[in-house]
Amino acid sequence: MRIYMQQLPTEAGRAPRFLHLHIQEDLIDGWNLVKEAGYQGASGKLTRMHFNDAETATDAMLMERDKQLKRGYRVVFVEGQGSAL
Repeated sequence: MRIYMQQLPTEAGRAPRFLHLHIQEDLIDGWNLVKEAGYQGASGKLTRMHFNDAETATDAMLMERDKQLKRGYRVVFVEGQGSAL
């Protein structure tokens, strides 16, 4: 599952900020929520959070999406299991 979000710039001349959330199965055991955030056109900061199952990772991703929606981000596209979104 993948969610790409964007926040329009508040200052003229600045690139919009992006947030890319996706879930990856771990090679050993569990699932990772991968979060990449930064300015459009530049590399972003990458963080990973580990969860024991896909359902918990999906819940964490949706909570992060909701948190960012309150901060002014908007969802640009969603891929994957769309029924939960």
